[in-house]
Amino acid sequence: MQELNEVGQTVSNPVNRSRRLRTVAVLLLVALVVALIIYHVTHRGAARTGTPAQVVTVAPATLGDMPETLAELGTVTPVATVTVLPQLSGYLTSVAYKEGQDVEKGQLLVQIDPRQYEIDKQQAEAQLAKDQAALGQARSDLARYAELNARKSIAQQTYVDEQFTVQQDEAAVKADKASIAQYDLDLAYCRITSPISGRVGLRLVDPGNYVTASSSTGVAVVTQMKPTTVEFTVPQDSLGSVLERMQSGAKLPVTVYGSNDNKQIATGTLYAISNQVATSTGTVTLRAMFANNDEKLYPNEFVNVKLLVDTLHNAVLVPTPAVQTGAPGTYVYIVNADDTVSVHKVTTGPTDGRYTAIFSGLSQGERVVTDGMDRLSDGAKIRVAGAGTAGARGAAASSGASAASGAHAHHRSSDDETRAS
Repeated sequence: MQELNEVGQTVSNPVNRSRRLRTVAVLLLVALVVALIIYHVTHRGAARTGTPAQVVTVAPATLGDMPETLAELGTVTPVATVTVLPQLSGYLTSVAYKEGQDVEKGQLLVQIDPRQYEIDKQQAEAQLAKDQAALGQARSDLARYAELNARKSIAQQTYVDEQFTVQQDEAAVKADKASIAQYDLDLAYCRITSPISGRVGLRLVDPGNYVTASSSTGVAVVTQMKPTTVEFTVPQDSLGSVLERMQSGAKLPVTVYGSNDNKQIATGTLYAISNQVATSTGTVTLRAMFANNDEKLYPNEFVNVKLLVDTLHNAVLVPTPAVQTGAPGTYVYIVNADDTVSVHKVTTGPTDGRYTAIFSGLSQGERVVTDGMDRLSDGAKIRVAGAGTAGARGAAASSGASAASGAHAHHRSSDDETRAS
């Protein structure tokens, strides 16, 4: 409804004017909301189409020497462990060793009361003297009978009987001498000595006890400490390469580490291979010899053994974390020139823990991803961490591979000398 003022102009109702203002405000608010929605949708789509590059660490594949080793569990096995048993019965009068003492071959360990055997020997010596006297008399009689027999003064049978008498007395003297020798041996057995050089264990019997020849526990246990050996098993599939190297005359080095496998204890050489495969485990027992001058290898100790079978020269090496296993098999991520990665299947060889040898699928100089590959896929965009120092990192990796190969230089030289001979 409109009204005319004094000059005839139309005057708007205040209510209508307020209603129009509200309508305009609502339209502006709707336009603002639509603009915000369009803005967010547009920028979210842009974010989806622009996936950021994955930050990774890379290293180049290098050439170097890679030792081919077999890592197994082993047991320190002494060359000789002897349980000393008494050879006769008697009371133990003294123990001449201290527990845990190092003894030499022939050193007195325990003493058995020898008096009874000394008396028996004296009786045998008296019997010998008696029989020797009888033999002397028989020989004297035989000499007289020989003269009489020559003159036909006695019967032939008398002369022959005297010859038999002499032979009987000679046999009796031999028996007496044998008895004396037996008692000498018994007296020697009363002094129980160490049959080998080594270390005696804890005391098994105390003085005053009566020991017998049938005692199974013995009077002492002596173990040879040096040199010593380590026994370990290898799978039958690895036996061929070991036999080939052994038959070529090579001396395969063996390194022993402690139970935590982080401290080297001793080095030795493989010297014996068992003559059969254990059917229950499919393994073969090997034995390595160690000088053990410092006696760090203790009998029956469990150790970790690494047998160097051969050394690969000029092998393609990559850091071990670069090698992955999954649906494609064994593979690595190779860095392309356009900062993307490609999945390459590889055939791996031996590893020393830090580096792995690659038999096929990779060439020297190609860069592989070593870290940051959790969300990588074939063709993914990457950014190398610390790209400015990539050259320095590659040089460090090369020097690391050289250090790994240098650690086995003495094995390589010995192998080369063996092959040359």
